[in-house]
Amino acid sequence: MTATGAKALRIANCSGFYGDRLDAAREMVEGGPIDVLTGDYLAELTMAILWRLRRRDPEAGYVRTFLTQMEEVLGTCLDRGIKVVSNAGGLNPQGMAGRLQELTDRLGLGARIAWVSGDDLTERVGELQTINGLRHFDTGKPLPSGITPLTAHAYLGGRGIAEALSWGADVVVTGRVTDAAVVIGPGMWAFDWAAEDYDRLAGALVAGHIIECGAQCTGGNYAFFERVPGPERVGFPIAELSPDGSAVITKHPGTGGLVSVGTVTAQLLYEVGGPRYHNPDVTARLDSIRLSQEGPDRVAVTGVQGEPPPSTLKVALNYLGGYRNSVTMVITGLDAELKAKSVTEALWKSLGGAEQFADAAVSFDGTGHADPATNEAAMSQLRITVKDPDPKKVGKRFSRAAVELALAHYPGFFMTAPPRDSSPYAVYWPTSVEASQVVQQVRMGDREKQIPVSPPTVRETADERGGDPDSAESFAPQDFGLASRESGGTVMVPLGRIAGARSGDKGGDANVGVWVESEEAFGWLVGLLSESRFRELVSEAAGLDIERHVLANLRAVNFVVRGLLGEGVSSSTRTDPQAKSLGEYLRAKLVPIPISLLEENRLKQPRREKPPAKSLHRETESQRPSVFEVS
Repeated sequence: MTATGAKALRIANCSGFYGDRLDAAREMVEGGPIDVLTGDYLAELTMAILWRLRRRDPEAGYVRTFLTQMEEVLGTCLDRGIKVVSNAGGLNPQGMAGRLQELTDRLGLGARIAWVSGDDLTERVGELQTINGLRHFDTGKPLPSGITPLTAHAYLGGRGIAEALSWGADVVVTGRVTDAAVVIGPGMWAFDWAAEDYDRLAGALVAGHIIECGAQCTGGNYAFFERVPGPERVGFPIAELSPDGSAVITKHPGTGGLVSVGTVTAQLLYEVGGPRYHNPDVTARLDSIRLSQEGPDRVAVTGVQGEPPPSTLKVALNYLGGYRNSVTMVITGLDAELKAKSVTEALWKSLGGAEQFADAAVSFDGTGHADPATNEAAMSQLRITVKDPDPKKVGKRFSRAAVELALAHYPGFFMTAPPRDSSPYAVYWPTSVEASQVVQQVRMGDREKQIPVSPPTVRETADERGGDPDSAESFAPQDFGLASRESGGTVMVPLGRIAGARSGDKGGDANVGVWVESEEAFGWLVGLLSESRFRELVSEAAGLDIERHVLANLRAVNFVVRGLLGEGVSSSTRTDPQAKSLGEYLRAKLVPIPISLLEENRLKQPRREKPPAKSLHRETESQRPSVFEVS
């Protein structure tokens, strides 16, 4: 018997980022039976955004919209015994707990509010830098001396959450925990898992990773979007977590969206690297996961194998990198590239040269068509971005110089929006500290407990379960019968006609996972998408380090592109600084696909179902937060 008295713990997620659908909490609570309501609001850049809010108001620094959601559902949660677990505390979990206490007192609900902290290392950066240099995850370089961090937070696991729930807390709010910790913690509490129950913990980690981004596992952002019924309002996910760590991913009936092996695979590939997926509580082997369609909108996740956690904790550090400004000029019609080159040279000359800035990036998108059918079809875009520690260099002076070209340069000159004054940007510095240097703190009322973060001394070495799939070379196309498939000929069509993809960011790196739906197609995919072919297809990655990881159990190949996003998040000068579109870019590339696989894929396509009944609630524009960051 579990702490909830249920065979499986129904954990429902109502948020994947700060700015997600506001009434999703009410939809999850009222749409069907659940045991735990979770919300994930924090991405790397979100911490810097919350810092700006707290700079204006020292009592702020938490996710304000979570309070609105709790006002709508907290009474119902108490009536039904639904626990609430969220990282909405952000930079100030104590402040969030205080506001929640005021809320429950005002409503006369008597909810027990707990909060977990210990993640904030901002004041300890100097000390920790002396100990290990706070080296960058990717480059290995130590954090530059003299850096004053805006934020520095360790990613905590689920033990503090489990402890708070064991005290009888109704609501647990945290600072920076891993996205999956809001699922792992309730699992620890409900099923009384020991620290060495690695397979069970790994199952919860994988379930947490699947539902952490909300609708991304229920049909949102799905490569095969045309298969998703009711896309105008996709339902949010539920993980039915079992005592053995297996789970079923589903959603409430009557909501839009789709839960399929494909939608779950897509989310599993989001922002991951190799087969080992590390967490403070456990390391999950992504190569061990088995997915099966248990029924309509029900996908079983089984077979997950776990290993000990690493001895270190990831730390997300943000510091002020300087100031930036940008302008986007529209160039129409003939000689677009020549016009772009000429106006760029004119702008630099009026400013005294591009070399005066710490960084100057120029991007030209020659999207204009020959013999265009419409005015818009003739347009290309030129984007110029400058960055510098001195805000005056990149502020009004830069903007004025760009605007002054409006009537003095190429024909048809106009901008998408007038350039503005300089704006500060944060540099994201991913690093790590020894887990033993961090202590989780749990508080509820007058009760307090410290939980040292000290994982078992066992370290992962060679894979004792037989073979290490980190090496993609162990997979050969002929192992999957590719030769016989190609005998019928190939045709050059977009990769996306047969393969799905999902991409995302981790600081300055980008990942794109590509998957297919049959063993035959997987053999072809492994043979086609080598690291060298990836560089050919994605020209921006040509000179960068690329890792390829083959996940045969998911029929997927995952690529990690080091440094594609520069310093990452707000510091990146790419149009898509979080690499959200990288997967769709890759799917648009023409590749030789066996005709037989295309025909097989066409025959398998399911019909799109009718949209489900309208959801219970609608939100107004006024309810949307003005500040948000996608996870």
